[in-house]
Amino acid sequence: MRPAARILISVFVGVALVTTPVARGVVAATGWTWPVVGPVIRGFDLPDDPYGPGHRGIDIAAPVGTTIVAPADGTVAFAGPVGGHLFLTIDHGGGVSSTYSWLTANLVRKGAAVTRGQPVAVTGWGHPGALVPHLHFGVKLNGDYVDPFAYLGPLSLAAFVRLASTP
Repeated sequence: MRPAARILISVFVGVALVTTPVARGVVAATGWTWPVVGPVIRGFDLPDDPYGPGHRGIDIAAPVGTTIVAPADGTVAFAGPVGGHLFLTIDHGGGVSSTYSWLTANLVRKGAAVTRGQPVAVTGWGHPGALVPHLHFGVKLNGDYVDPFAYLGPLSLAAFVRLASTP
């Protein structure tokens, strides 16, 4: 299968995932805003132990340089490099925080108050070696990673539809 075909299949599968969170058995608890608009190309996979293999968030396809917005009000707990790559963490209170990985720029600093929908960072390529640029988005509850779909509101299919202009 050609790479372009794989990307299109991933986009269509991702659209199905992000537009049907209830069908996946997840009900949005808070209705957070999506940090970027795009299909989910890799889902959450809780590891068996804190150091085991898994995927501690979701990967949302987005072109490099896409503005990331805060999904909910909070305070920036961390904004900086880890192992030569930029990361961001927002503390939303009540033991809940959101994490953003593989960034090209942070638009906020540690300690800054942020509001829902406020630009906070810019996407990079995503996981090293990934075929599609994306944002890795994670959510922690009391220090443990949880499925971000439990916090995100539904994403309208209209966000993916581009209508051609008529003359």
